[in-house]
Amino acid sequence: MNTVRLNITLPADVADMLKNVKNKSAFIAESIRAYVKQEEKKRLTEALKEGYIATKKEDKELSNEWIDTIGDGID
Repeated sequence: MNTVRLNITLPADVADMLKNVKNKSAFIAESIRAYVKQEEKKRLTEALKEGYIATKKEDKELSNEWIDTIGDGID
């Protein structure tokens, strides 16, 4: 895996949290991956929610078109 050296500045309280972490680079990399994955999931969830809201009326109309077939004796 290719690596890039970065110099970063952290608040003292955050730096204190890393004192007992042996491989700080790996820990920070994994933390960033987890954060980005979580944010992407939030973004996708919001996009799905917006899509459902946008098509709610159309979905309801389509459902109502099929309501007559319910109870037609077919199980």
